[in-house]
Amino acid sequence: MRLSSKRAEITALAGLLLCMVFLPSVFLLSRYCNVTALYALSWQILGCLGVWLVLWFYFLQRRTAEQEKLDLAQITTRRMSGTIFEGHQNTPELFNVAQQRLKTFEKWFLPVLSAIIGLYHLGIGSYLLWMLQKQIAVEPGNLLVGAVLMTAVAFFSFVYALYAVGLAGEEIWRPLRAGGSYMLATALLAFACAITMVAGQYNFPIGLEIMKWLTPAIIAVLGVETLLNVVFDFYRPRISGRYSPPAFDSRLLAIISEPGPLLQKAANALDYQFGFKVSQTWFYKILEQAILPLILLSVVILWLMSCFVVIEPGYTAIIERFGSAKTADGRVRRLEPGLHVKMPVPFDRARVFASRQVQQIAVGYEPDEEGKQARPLLWKVEHFKKEYNLLTATHSAGGEGVDSAVPVSIVRAAIPVHFRVKDPYAFIYNYQDSKAVLESVCYREIINYMSGSKIEATDTGEGLLGAGRAQAAEYLRQKIQQAADEKALGVEIIFLGMQGIHPAPDVAQAFETAIGAVQKKQAEILRAMAEQNSILSQTAGSVEQSLKLYELVGKFLKANQSGDVDLQIRLGEELDEAMSRAHGEVYKELRLAQAYAFEKPAFAMASGERFIGQLKAWQAAGEIYKQHLRLAMLEEALAGIRKYIVVADANDYQVFQVDLTEKLTPSLYDLDLIEQKK
Repeated sequence: MRLSSKRAEITALAGLLLCMVFLPSVFLLSRYCNVTALYALSWQILGCLGVWLVLWFYFLQRRTAEQEKLDLAQITTRRMSGTIFEGHQNTPELFNVAQQRLKTFEKWFLPVLSAIIGLYHLGIGSYLLWMLQKQIAVEPGNLLVGAVLMTAVAFFSFVYALYAVGLAGEEIWRPLRAGGSYMLATALLAFACAITMVAGQYNFPIGLEIMKWLTPAIIAVLGVETLLNVVFDFYRPRISGRYSPPAFDSRLLAIISEPGPLLQKAANALDYQFGFKVSQTWFYKILEQAILPLILLSVVILWLMSCFVVIEPGYTAIIERFGSAKTADGRVRRLEPGLHVKMPVPFDRARVFASRQVQQIAVGYEPDEEGKQARPLLWKVEHFKKEYNLLTATHSAGGEGVDSAVPVSIVRAAIPVHFRVKDPYAFIYNYQDSKAVLESVCYREIINYMSGSKIEATDTGEGLLGAGRAQAAEYLRQKIQQAADEKALGVEIIFLGMQGIHPAPDVAQAFETAIGAVQKKQAEILRAMAEQNSILSQTAGSVEQSLKLYELVGKFLKANQSGDVDLQIRLGEELDEAMSRAHGEVYKELRLAQAYAFEKPAFAMASGERFIGQLKAWQAAGEIYKQHLRLAMLEEALAGIRKYIVVADANDYQVFQVDLTEKLTPSLYDLDLIEQKK
């Protein structure tokens, strides 16, 4: 039975109409969902529409040529049976207009139209890729609705592509393979867009990002292949009676639409390699017939494997069923470490995260890349990739002049905040990006605290560059924890580091000078306080005792001025008791005063009694007493003086020469060795 091109013409016309329906639908859907991949897919559908248009016109020409050929055959039959054409043997050849038009179309118009299709795909693909580099990212929306519609587009495209490729198995309908291949590419891209849109709805936007680059890249590759086929067709030998596919019949898409030739080539290579007909074996026959079911079975098995989820130690998973993480009674579907079974994707989805992992937020700076060598922590150099300035209060303010300094300082603060997720449901579902919300809370609390704190130490408290950092870190940790609990972030603030506070590198030298002056002032104050404590301790034994005595003395003096006798007596007793318990200089002076008070009357009494005794001795023997006093006086006065005694008669005229010079260094002969030995 001879096949007609009428069926192929109707198939091409139906594919054309189907693309005309898909084109505006996908384009409007791309605007409705803000998905760039769908916008690129609409241009691919437009190219597929052009392929079906060329095929429809081609099969229309072929059907017209076949009808003309059939009419000429009938005319020839009538002529041979003695009809009116007996005398005009060459008249039927004048009616080959449609066949000549078909030959002209195949020879000239098909290559030109193929080149136009190739240039269209290459130009559109390149333009879309170029536009992606300048495109401003837009948040997609209504992804689930778009995914359902794109699944419908993929389904109808896939069914019709299989139908067209099946018809292309006949030699006369072989050009339909080009339209079926492009329709199959539309189905695959639409199905991929639907999957990535579902993933994007559940916070996996990487698929949409890949598809918006992959779709125009595929369009450009098809354009390059079509143009190369146009060039190669000029040099490809034509064999009469053998089908030559048009240049827009993609060989790359044919691998997907008709995997049989690819398997046949692989079988031929195996035949050559092993030396026997692998393609004639029963295994190859089964594989060739069951390749599609095997692929589908593999896909189903992979899909069913999504029913199993393995939670590693230290991790927790929340199961979302149809987008909801809670059961009907309000319980959260939470899985602990281990092997669990759930419904397959897309019914159930496991969101696994590290529940015991300590995460970090960098406040005030942007950390360097991981693995980069740490920089020295010096004030005059940058420490991280980027640091931000913060305002803090300063202790000293300028005067009222024009050039007076404002009472603020600019500092850099590298503050790491470590936290752990304690409520996974609150952390995941209360906010779209809970970590970003927590970072904003950290910045708010830290900026508020820094704006009211002083960087240098003062009489009222320690500064942020000194011992005040530890107190500030604990205070900020509590404030951030309180703010996080109010916002129901479900996190626990474990640590907040305030060690990275320093001035900006541009003003580090001036800052060091100012801080040095402040520290010198504080050192002088501390030195004075130490001296004060030393004096007070030496005065009364301790600082507290000295202050207490000072307070009692002040009260006692006020009581004297007021004339309150009872108060004076009571305060005097308290002062005496406090003085008796005091130590140091007060104790010493008090004891000296007591000794002096005892010494004066005792000495006066002793002097009086001695005078009475001397009087009685003088009355008894006056001369002897005077001689005794004279000798006692001489003995006492001449105790440390060298004395010479000369005994001589009054009538003796002998002259004595005595050397009264004091010898500074005694002679060896002057030493009384015997006496020293004794």
